[in-house]
Amino acid sequence: MARKPADQSVNKMDILLAAADVLRRNGYEATTMKDIAAQVNLTAASLYHHFKSKDFLLLSVLETGLQVAIDQMERILHTPQPCADRLRAMITGHIVDVTANPAVGAAMVFEIRSLMNARPGIAGSIHSDAAFIERRDAFFRQRDAFENLFRRIIKEGIAAGEFREVDAAVFTRAMLGAHNWVGVWYRPGGRLTGQEVAAIMADTFITSLTGGLAEGQPAPLHRAQPGR
Repeated sequence: MARKPADQSVNKMDILLAAADVLRRNGYEATTMKDIAAQVNLTAASLYHHFKSKDFLLLSVLETGLQVAIDQMERILHTPQPCADRLRAMITGHIVDVTANPAVGAAMVFEIRSLMNARPGIAGSIHSDAAFIERRDAFFRQRDAFENLFRRIIKEGIAAGEFREVDAAVFTRAMLGAHNWVGVWYRPGGRLTGQEVAAIMADTFITSLTGGLAEGQPAPLHRAQPGR
């Protein structure tokens, strides 16, 4: 089958999903623009027409997945529901999205280090382009903002007495790490659907915050001793 020329329209999201799939199979270092182009029946020249380099394409994959997640979490966070209900919806929404596009979730696990290692002007870094570094740094700020959405609801739940006292930063990072890792092991058509996986994980994290307390019983505060 003939490959599409550079001036033929192509869906950007199709390219990003194809790139995520190839990265999942091959890893960043072994993946070429030619590999990704072939996945969507494009010429390599066509792909360079849309993305300056493999580095920018990887960054676009991660940016797009993150922005979709941020938009969804912000909508949930600002609903007038109890903290536990909102956190459950946030966990469920995030995991369902990861299971719908597990390759993007896997990229968040395995390819993030490629971005972290990029430094301007250093030989061997994946890109020394100043524009790339600026976008990379903006992506990490957005990732921190996404994490903070979960921290906020956990802190709010602690303050409201719905959740036991935990270190919100550590709990959030552990939880989001588990979410992203679903993209590594989840297989569509397997024993559980994405929604079922999300329900199990939401129950697990919510129960760990409420301590399995009976409804209406105040959450205990486990405060660290001074100096510990």
